Order: sequence, then C-alpha cells, then structure tokens
Amino acid sequence: MVYRLNVRILAAAVLMAAGLFALSPEAFAQVKKPEAAKAAPAKPAATESQPTQLGTFGSWNVYASDTANGRICYALAVPKERLPANLTRDPGYLFVSTRPKENIRDEISFVLGFPPKDGADAQLVLGKANFVVSPKSQGSTFVAWLKNPQENASVIEQMKKNPLLSLKVTSKRGNALQENYALAGFAQALDQVKKACP
Repeated sequence: MVYRLNVRILAAAVLMAAGLFALSPEAFAQVKKPEAAKAAPAKPAATESQPTQLGTFGSWNVYASDTANGRICYALAVPKERLPANLTRDPGYLFVSTRPKENIRDEISFVLGFPPKDGADAQLVLGKANFVVSPKSQGSTFVAWLKNPQENASVIEQMKKNPLLSLKVTSKRGNALQENYALAGFAQALDQVKKACP
C-alpha cells in the first residue's frame, strides 16, 4: 500500500483542530521515545513546522505546513453529525490535501475515530453519487482513502455541488456508523489551499 499521508503532519493538524497544542505530533502518533539511558545524541532541528491556520470557511479550516518533503496544504473538517449518536468514538476528520513537491493535489482522506471492520470497504455518498473508500489501520490511527485514487477529482467536483458528504463505515464491533460532513465553505477552502500551495 502506498503511504499517502504524512502521519506527523496529520497528527499536528488533528492536534490543532482539537486545540491540543500542548501535545507533540510524536505523542499523538505514539512514537516510542528512546529510554533515558540509551538516549541518542542531539540532532539538528527538523525542517518540519507546526501547521499554520490560513483561514476558516464555513465548516472548513485551511492549514499549511512546511516539511522536509516540501509544503503541504489542506482543508480540514469535522463531522457535523455522527450516527448513531449514542455510540462513543474518538474525533473524526475529513482532509483534502495538496503536496506540490510530490505532485499530489486534492487528495481526499479521512481519520476515523474508531477501528473499522477488517477488510471491509466503506461508502462515501454525495447526493446520488457513491464512491468506495478503503479504511486502514496505521498503528493506533485509523484512516481511509478512496479505493480508486483516480476518483479524487470526481469526488471534489461533487463536494462543490452538494451540501453534505456521508461516510458509511462498519466498525470492528459490527456497528453501522455514518459520519456526515457539511460542505458549506468547501469550495472557498479549496481555493485557499490552491493559493497556499500553487
């Protein structure tokens, strides 16, 4: 599987979105730290920066971050509604990211707030259009991308035309979960992403 999402940047974005500025991306991603007795010698500071918020457009926030692999810009939203409402889960996020140095633009990804059913695809619904999404585990983080990456452009166009995006996923416990994302402000947020990462 292609590792499409920089987990450190994702973690930092999630922390910013959640307001958890005190935690580092390494803490969020649960990266094992060296033991005190075996601490590695000091290294030069990394070239990665904390994400900078560039604006808010309806339900969407836009961020940019400079990394060792170049600049990353993305629009981020949290679910407007999570069904069934009585089930507890961690926060979920929808990202649309651009990484010009890697020639990746408008890549759609989700952070799920729960473990998905092993091997089961999810469904992304936009109006009358449906797309297949593949949930995966990356350590303790559960993420999902379109099963067919060539559909990113079609989904983006549908997101500009529809008021709501629904992600339907079966959890590891067998629950049918639905995450509804409001799309008001999405087109403007995407324009800001394109300006920040031309």
